[in-house]
Amino acid sequence: MSASFISALSAAKEAAGAQHYPQGALYLVATPIGNLADISLRALHVLALADTVACEDTRHTQQMLRAYGIDKSSGQLLAVHQHNEAQAAEGVVDRLRQNQRVAYVSDAGTPGISDPGARLVTQVRAAGLRSIPLPGASSVTTALCAAGLAEGGDGHSGFVFRGFLSSKATERAHEVQVLSEERRAVVLLEAPHRIEALALALAPLDTRLVTVGRELTKQFEEIATVAAGDFTAWLAADANRLRGEFALVIHPAPAGAAQAPDDRVLKLLLEELPLKTAVKLAADITGEARNALYERALALKQG
Repeated sequence: MSASFISALSAAKEAAGAQHYPQGALYLVATPIGNLADISLRALHVLALADTVACEDTRHTQQMLRAYGIDKSSGQLLAVHQHNEAQAAEGVVDRLRQNQRVAYVSDAGTPGISDPGARLVTQVRAAGLRSIPLPGASSVTTALCAAGLAEGGDGHSGFVFRGFLSSKATERAHEVQVLSEERRAVVLLEAPHRIEALALALAPLDTRLVTVGRELTKQFEEIATVAAGDFTAWLAADANRLRGEFALVIHPAPAGAAQAPDDRVLKLLLEELPLKTAVKLAADITGEARNALYERALALKQG
């Protein structure tokens, strides 16, 4: 147990202990995305109270619980992750029917947003049982509040959570083309080994701003707002910027701003591919006629 949290459990019990925590219910508990201090008092109390803690990674969760001074046996930890969620949910439902309190945590943040948990909630609901959310840390809302968003183009506000884009270059480029037409802010997540590919894919958005949150809440947290067209250069300026987990916010397009030009997509493809292949892929991505794209590709090659 970390000495820093010796008083946290007693504070959690005092602050949240008088509340009602029904048995036979699933508790969806948000956990820190990096900084262990970003845990709520109610979350600590429920984790200590739970008969079972369902989680993505039992070893990771066991370490977290011990840091808070919460002791659970291996039999009280149940693995529920993206590869077994549907089947493991049946085990959770069985425990709920035995009148247990089951807490579910993902590896970090709020369950069921980008991490597993949504299928579990669906099956618990289908069984006529109750799910109780405990709000807390989320990389999505953390990135949004750091972005300082103004109202979007044409008066649009709000945001869209898109999460991880495709790992395949062609599909990712098409997804970015679709996102370029979105007038609201867009929240993306990305892993360090794919961040350079994502930066390249976002380049056609040109002057549209992107807030990059790297290692949010952790010791080496970095937050910067750059133009999409400058994102690749920003990453290249410091090798450390390729490390850690990323949450990104594509800012709303300013009022009257043009959509991402197709020539930017075409130009990027022409730098890597023969002309005919580039034109074919550009047509697949943008939906434009090949003849028009071919003419513009020739002009780009000559110019």
